[in-house]
Amino acid sequence: MVESSNVQPDLNDPNVISMGYNAVHGATPESPTLRRLWHEHAEGADFPEEFGHISFVTLSQLRRMAGELRLGPGRTLVDLGCGRGGPALWMARETGAQLVGVDLSDVAIEHAKARAAELGLGGQAQFVVGTFAETGLESNVADGAMSEDAIQYVPDKRAAVAEAARILRPGARLVFTAFELEPGRVAGLPVFGADPVDDYRPLLSDAGFTVDAYEEAPGWPEPVTATYSALLNAGPALIQEMGQVAAAALFSELSLTLQQQPYRRRVFVVATRA
Repeated sequence: MVESSNVQPDLNDPNVISMGYNAVHGATPESPTLRRLWHEHAEGADFPEEFGHISFVTLSQLRRMAGELRLGPGRTLVDLGCGRGGPALWMARETGAQLVGVDLSDVAIEHAKARAAELGLGGQAQFVVGTFAETGLESNVADGAMSEDAIQYVPDKRAAVAEAARILRPGARLVFTAFELEPGRVAGLPVFGADPVDDYRPLLSDAGFTVDAYEEAPGWPEPVTATYSALLNAGPALIQEMGQVAAAALFSELSLTLQQQPYRRRVFVVATRA
């Protein structure tokens, strides 16, 4: 994810991965081309621009998430892998819940904090650096947890699901979208090959969750194919706007995904903590 004329980066090194995330998150606000294409092909025309993101969550999916989470004022919501915080801040505004966003990228966290302040949600949201497996949060602190198209990148998904169960109160729900991975297609690949899971239900059950809904997300796989193809076709503009390092990090994932087709499908999941 970092360019070098002599040495190829180790794309399984957590520090290199973090550098790539930081580069992309830092450059995203500077790239109108990225925002335009992602809004057109991934988010959808009705998604509010002020809550824009780089996942594949649509407004209708966010609304369903809100209903499934069953939160209100005075409740605490945790977003795992929150990135720059767009969907989570929308959820906080809609439900009135107190938000805690967790992400590996310190750059994304700083952007999320600034965004919350700009949207008038600074007093309702906090963002911290952490991972899926080590959030740094207290046990039984959350009334609900969400995640948008991020868990497939986690190197230990069983640990991630166990951590979600730990921070949730009994009866609270975890609602997320994620990509199932095809183990046979990702063996040896950076990031994807670390812990390929083709069905999250066994992991959820083992962690003490009851799986209430497990469905293929509508439209699969067109949004991914259309978005990634459009971004690769806009390569020169993205390099100019984002810079070489951020663009290279972005292009490496886009190209790998389109060429290797690592995903089995994208799923919408609702699980209740026992």
